[in-house]
Amino acid sequence: MSLLELRGITKRYPAVVANDDIHLNVEAGTIHAILGENGAGKSTLMKIIYGATTADEGQIYWHGNPVRISSPSAARQLGIGMVYQHFSLFESITVAENIAIALDRKLDLESLSAEINLISEKYNLLVEPDRLLYHLSVGERQRVEIIRCLIQNPKLLILDEPTSVLTPQAIQGLFVTLKQLASEGCSILYISHKLEEVIQICDSATVLRGGKVVDTILPSATTTGELAHLMIGTQPPTTQRQHVKINSSSTLEVCQLSAAAEDHFGSDIRDVSLTVRGGEIVGIAGVSGNGQAELFKLLSGEKIHSEPDTIRINNVGVSRLNANGRRHLGLACIPEERLGRGAAAGFSLRDNFCLTHHGRNLLRYGFIKYKEADRRTSQVIDRFSVLCDGPHAAAESLSGGNLQRFIVGREIELNPTVLIVSQPTWGLDVAAAAFIRQTLIDLSRAGSAVLVFSEELEELLEICDQIVVMYGGQMSQPVSRSDADIEQIGLLMAGEGFSFQTTAQGY
Repeated sequence: MSLLELRGITKRYPAVVANDDIHLNVEAGTIHAILGENGAGKSTLMKIIYGATTADEGQIYWHGNPVRISSPSAARQLGIGMVYQHFSLFESITVAENIAIALDRKLDLESLSAEINLISEKYNLLVEPDRLLYHLSVGERQRVEIIRCLIQNPKLLILDEPTSVLTPQAIQGLFVTLKQLASEGCSILYISHKLEEVIQICDSATVLRGGKVVDTILPSATTTGELAHLMIGTQPPTTQRQHVKINSSSTLEVCQLSAAAEDHFGSDIRDVSLTVRGGEIVGIAGVSGNGQAELFKLLSGEKIHSEPDTIRINNVGVSRLNANGRRHLGLACIPEERLGRGAAAGFSLRDNFCLTHHGRNLLRYGFIKYKEADRRTSQVIDRFSVLCDGPHAAAESLSGGNLQRFIVGREIELNPTVLIVSQPTWGLDVAAAAFIRQTLIDLSRAGSAVLVFSEELEELLEICDQIVVMYGGQMSQPVSRSDADIEQIGLLMAGEGFSFQTTAQGY
């Protein structure tokens, strides 16, 4: 029985047709995947279904009847809920208060807390209504988002990359919840780049490419390679790991680094030690919020540390140097936030290139050599296949995948001794993610030391030589890739094996 049907949905923007004559049918009580590369039209289609934008053409049918969904409020009244990849929650108020804000009905907090407890127990989404949000782990915050939808008794739940911040054990816990919801008649639209998950949990999948429907298939009857081929139109790229001799001496060394969080929403760094040698990639795994962001700032020079020798590059203490001082010693950084920290949104690509290359023969008498900057920016664009309108295109005009290609290319053009990168393929499609991963492998095999912060455990297992886990600001002992066990790493990510207890608790 059809719950939601889309016929001929089309949405045009000035430079692109985001959705082109989309037909989609979602049956009641099923988990239906929406797959596609970045820019394939998935997000636009979900916004249309949830009422955040309206289609230019086409018709939406709900239980077989034509409807017009003019706003998220109208979608919720029909019974459509959505959990975004990036949570929309307030840190300084309680779970119950966060849920109350999103409700279209008035309810006192005591009654609401009772409802939260009932849903929490029924679906094994354990969370305490009176806890302040900033005490919750990422997995617990996702539970809050899901409960916020379930308390409105949805008939259709849209989930955008729901497992991107969860431990392997937490992912399986989420799947149990989703299957229970589906068995009770709730349909789920599941958006993910993790094709193994789609095969494991989804009843059907619709693949988009270039804003059009390519096919609707049965995931259990296909392979990840076949799904990837449908998404990108060619055989999916694979990474190649060359064998090289790793330097015996450390290139980046962290020795018993401790630092207090800047505010009570952050995590203290507790006695962290780490070594990365030239020619190898070391990965830092962990659920978001366990000190990775604080450690990245300390390593990059965004935050200065008072002890001079806690961080060393090629045996030179750099803890008191700022970001520019560390760059002069061969450090390059790719932060998680592409716009704002990785690139200035309103600046051209050329000007963004100059931000990190101005000391590399781009100045004459204190003035930028713009022709040379244009030439070298164009080289990065060509070498890293960045789709844009040239070196004068604004950074904010690029898609996420193309902006990431540019930032990675810009930093690698520095020929760094040490590269630190956070969430290198966050939200990227199969082709873009494979390109970035291969680029990191190639850089390490050329002799650079590469440190990768990632919440994608599969990614770390694919590209890294060693993996460590962060939990509650502490760091585990390194595990070689050949000895890595997903189950054991997942337990470390949930806090087992660490010597103290914190509030971060997986899913």
